[in-house]
Amino acid sequence: MPDRLKAVLLMCTAVSLFSCLDATAKYLGSYQGIPTSEIVWARFLGQALLMVVIFGPRSVPGWFKTKRPGLQLLRSLFMVATTAFNFIAIQYLRLDQTISIAFLAPLLVAALAGPLLGEYVGWRRAIAIVSGFIGVLIVVRPGIVEFHPAFLASLVSMTAYALFMIVTRKLAGVDPPLVTLFYALLVGVVAGGFFAIPEWVWPATAFDWLLLLATGALGGLGHYLLIHAYALAPASSVSPFLYFQLMSMIGLEFLVFGDTPDRWTLIGSSVVIASGIYLVHRERIAHRESKDAAMEQQAAS
Repeated sequence: MPDRLKAVLLMCTAVSLFSCLDATAKYLGSYQGIPTSEIVWARFLGQALLMVVIFGPRSVPGWFKTKRPGLQLLRSLFMVATTAFNFIAIQYLRLDQTISIAFLAPLLVAALAGPLLGEYVGWRRAIAIVSGFIGVLIVVRPGIVEFHPAFLASLVSMTAYALFMIVTRKLAGVDPPLVTLFYALLVGVVAGGFFAIPEWVWPATAFDWLLLLATGALGGLGHYLLIHAYALAPASSVSPFLYFQLMSMIGLEFLVFGDTPDRWTLIGSSVVIASGIYLVHRERIAHRESKDAAMEQQAAS
C-alpha cells in the first residue's frame, strides 16, 4: 500500500477516534452525570498512564528535560483549556456544531501567524480566512436564533487550540515530540486533578468506568495515529482529511444520541471546510514557489 494512502487511512482513523472521545465525554456528562472536570482529568490521566506503560517507567525522567520550559507550560495550558472548554460545550451542543466551530482553528492560526510568527498571508488566503469566519456565523446564527452560552465555550476551545498550534510550531525542533507530549499530559493531570477531585462523582456502573478509562486511550491512540500519518506523507496531502471528522461526528451523533444536523450547520460547516481546504491548497503553492525560488537562487550563485 502506498505511503500516502496509508497516511490518509491513519488520518481518518485518528479523527474518528477523536469523535469517539467527544461522544464518550458527552454521554458521560449529559447522560450519566459525571462532572466535566472529572472527564477532563480522566482523559489526561489515562493517556499519561498509557504512555508510561508503552514506553516504560525508565523513560519518564528523560521526558522532563526541556530547553523551553516556559513555552512547554504555555502550550500545555492551551491544550488543557481547549479540552476543558470543548467538553463543556458538547454537553449542550450537538457534536456537529462543536466540530464545525473547531474547524475554524487552522484559519485562525493563519490569521494570527502574521502578528505572532511573522508569517503574513496573501489576499487569497485572507479571503479564505474571512469566508471561514462567515461559515461559523452561519452555524451559530447570532441574533437569528437564541444564542446558547455553550457556543462561547466552543469558540474559546477553538481559540485555545489555534494558540496551541502556534506554540507547537515555535517548539518544533526544540524538544523531542515525546517531551512535548508528556508536558501537556503532566499539566493536564495536575491542573485537572485540582478541579476534579473536589467534584468527584463515582461512576454508577462498570460500563461508565470503562468509558471513563477509555477517554485516555481514545485521545492517546488518536494523537499517535495523527503523528504517524504526518510522518508518512506531506501535510498538504493529509490535512484535508481532517474534515472527515465531521462525517464521523454526524454518524456518532445519530447512532448514540439520535440527533441529526440542521441544514444551517451543514451549510456553515461546508463553508468552513471549503475555506480550510483552499487555505491548504494556497499554502502548498506558496511552499512550492518558495522552494523553486530558493533553487533558482542557488543555481544562479
